[in-house]
Formats: sequence, structure tokens, C-alpha cells
Amino acid sequence: MLEVINDFLSGKVLIVLIVGLGSYFTIRSRFVQLRHFFHMFAVFRDSLKGSAGQLSSFQALMLSLAGRVGAGNIAGVGIAVTLGGPGAVFWMWVTALVGMSSSFFECTLAQVYKRADGDGLYRGGPAYYIQHGLKLKGMAVVFSILLLVTYGFAFIGLQSYTVTHSLQNAFAFDPQHTGIVLAVLLAITFIGGIKRIASVSDLLVPIKTLAYIGVTLYVIGTQIEHVPAMLETIFKSAFGLDPAFGGLLGSAIVMGVKRGVFANEAGLGSAPNVAAVAAVKHPGAQGVVQAFSVFLDTFVICTCTALLILLSGFYTPGFEGDGIVLTQNSLAAVVGDWGRMFVSVALSLFVFTCILYNYYLGENSLQFLTRNRAALMTFRGLVLALVVWGSMQDLSTVFAFADITMTCLAFVNLMALALLFKVGMRVMRDYDEQRRAGISQPVFDSSKFADLDLDPQAWPANPPAAANPEAQPQGVPATQR
Repeated sequence: MLEVINDFLSGKVLIVLIVGLGSYFTIRSRFVQLRHFFHMFAVFRDSLKGSAGQLSSFQALMLSLAGRVGAGNIAGVGIAVTLGGPGAVFWMWVTALVGMSSSFFECTLAQVYKRADGDGLYRGGPAYYIQHGLKLKGMAVVFSILLLVTYGFAFIGLQSYTVTHSLQNAFAFDPQHTGIVLAVLLAITFIGGIKRIASVSDLLVPIKTLAYIGVTLYVIGTQIEHVPAMLETIFKSAFGLDPAFGGLLGSAIVMGVKRGVFANEAGLGSAPNVAAVAAVKHPGAQGVVQAFSVFLDTFVICTCTALLILLSGFYTPGFEGDGIVLTQNSLAAVVGDWGRMFVSVALSLFVFTCILYNYYLGENSLQFLTRNRAALMTFRGLVLALVVWGSMQDLSTVFAFADITMTCLAFVNLMALALLFKVGMRVMRDYDEQRRAGISQPVFDSSKFADLDLDPQAWPANPPAAANPEAQPQGVPATQR
């Protein structure tokens, strides 16, 4: 019954809503993700700079990538190719393209309505823009509860099971012992709060991402002469024009879109929670950074996995097996048996950072519901216990339930995005106007948005001057600009 409900909600209704609204946001914003595409790299470079005592935009990006770049990039892509053929990759790209605009607006709104937490840091996300933007406290509470249940508990248990059993298969490690070690490492990280979580993500996310991309690019490089033909196969299969995969057209669309949605998480309402923690000069800058995150997740990492599988020679139409096995065997077919171990180690790093990300989502939702310190410590204890318990239990039923709650979570977020879209457009236009005026780093002036419920500590009425002096009014002494 859970599988039937989940298949209808996440496999049909949610896909239509996410792709439909993402397309609407894309058209209404005049393709914001394409207009700012090259600007993304400049914003990414500027994001490396942070303010003392605050989290930088880069740290928020690494934290969001900790969640976006996970098992879905290895197992999810393998499942999509297995069930949908090479054409599924094309529809993953399409989903990511429209998802970049959804991510821009949800993360921009998260920045607009973020709140200072009293420790020099910020908190925000869909619950905050629902409460302060829509004035719907009950809807915000529902979102927070769904987020806490889905990411704070269910997905953490499932990921614990995934990583411990992957290491058991590769190195014969005892799952219970691995679960205990994992819980200890997580406890050390949790104690330091969001700053330590961000610091660990800063270290592990680039390592896991670059190492995985490097190995997959090596495989692609060894088969470079076959890449043009494989890309042609992907495009033909996406429209049912390749005879070998003609019968998979429907599956290619469904699996490509579905796996794309759950790989990059654009529109689901999870990434805005970490996007809000960054100290930035303008909400639009964080929207651009998070759109870049979707690009990196799908167009780079998922594509690397797909080409690894399709070029290895191991994959054949009608392959039966899970996505992790397909990826492991595809890499092993090119580099030898150590490829299976590499995938297991990569998956372990992916899952570990995903657990950190999921924990923070749970903590953020709990902090929205209550600031009670005892509640936070209880939550941390439950998470660590769940990691150990999950390492020994097959939580597939729990995962099916979590898929349903995550779909409900996405419905609430998408509804809020649609209702707050005009606000998002106002902020985007302000960002665009400053860039057209020659300001490389636009600054958010909250006095222009006095009708919105903004936190004066997060967005003071007199913001610092814009980045480039040449964009300042002429005739004003430099010391007064």
C-alpha cells in the first residue's frame, strides 16, 4: 500500500508539480538560471570570502552539496539508467535545468526571511518564509514537523543502513561496529553545532566530489572516442528514436525526471534551510549560488556516473540489479576490482555528509518549533541511537513512508513558492538592476522592501556600500561613499 501511494504521489503528482512550476518560474524570470550562468562562477568565487564569526556563502554551498551530492548520484543514476535506458539521462538534465530556477527562488526567499538566532548566526527556510511571508503559522508548523520526521529521523536511519552494509560488502566490516564508529564521529561533529558541521562539510564535500569526478573522468577519458556516439544515443533514446531502447521511452521520461528531482532536491524545500545560514550582501547572490549547486549535482556529477555506466561496456539493456552494483561493476570493468572498493568508500563519504545535512535540517526544524535546550539534546541522542539501530535493520518500509512525507513536504513548499513568487521576482529584479548598473556584488537595501516582515538584525536599514566604487554616485568624496 505504501508503495502504491508513494508511486502515485512522488512518481506522478510531484513530478508534474515540480517540472510544471519550475518551467513557469523559468519563463517568468526570463530564464534566470541561463542569464546568470556565467555569473554563477563569479559569485562562487566571491562566496569563498566570509565574515568573522559568520558562515560564508561557500560554507552554505558545501553544506547544501553535502545533501544534494549523495547516494542518488551513484545509486539513483544507476536505477534511472537500468529502468529507463540512456534516455533517462537527458530527462535528468531537463529536470535540473528547470530545477535551477526553483532553487534560485526558494533559496532567495530563505535569505529574505531569515532570522538572526542570537549567536551571530542565522536560521531560515520554508517554515520561516511561510510564517513571515504568508503569515500562516500553522502551515509553517506542519512543514517543520514533516521536515523533522523525514530528514531528521527516517532518512538518517536509512543512510546508516546503506553505508554500513556497503562497507560490509566491500571490506567485510561488521555493520554494528561500523554503526557505533559512525555514531561516535557524528556525535563529535554535532557537539560543535552548525559551525563544526559546516567545517566538516568544507573538508569532506570537495574531497569526495573531486575524487569521484576525477575517477569517472579517467574512465570517460579512456573511452573518449565513444563519447560522441554515446551522447547521440542518449538524445535519441530520450525521444524513442534508438531502436535498442525504443520501448523504454515512457520509462526514460518518468525515471529521468523522478531521479533528477530526488538527486538535486530543487523545489523540495530542503536546501533553503542551509541556504539561509550564509551571511551575504544580497539574497539573490545565494539564489545564484544554490542554482549553481543544482548544476554541479546533476549536469556534472550525475552525468559522470551515467557516462561511467554507459561507456564501461558492462551495462546492457535489461540489466537486472540495484544501482550501486551497476556503478561498482561498471567501474571495475575498466579499472579492476579496486573500483568496487572505491565506489563503497565514495558512497560512505557521500552518506556521511548526507547524514550531517539531514541532521541539520532536523535541528533547524526543531529550533523553529522550540528553542528548548533539552529538546535539542534529546534529538541528538535519538539521532545517534537511530544511526546504530539503523546499521542493523533493513529500513525499506520506513524509507517508503519517508518518501510519502517528503512528497507532502514538497507540496507545502511548492504552494508557498507559488504564493510568494511575486516577492521573489521583486528581489530578483533588484539584483538584476544593480548588476546592470555595473555593481558586481549587489547590496540588499531593506528600506525598499519595508512592506515585508524582515529581520532588522539580518537586513539592516542602512546596508554597507556596494562592491565597486565606480558604480557609486559621482561627486561624492571617496571617504563618504
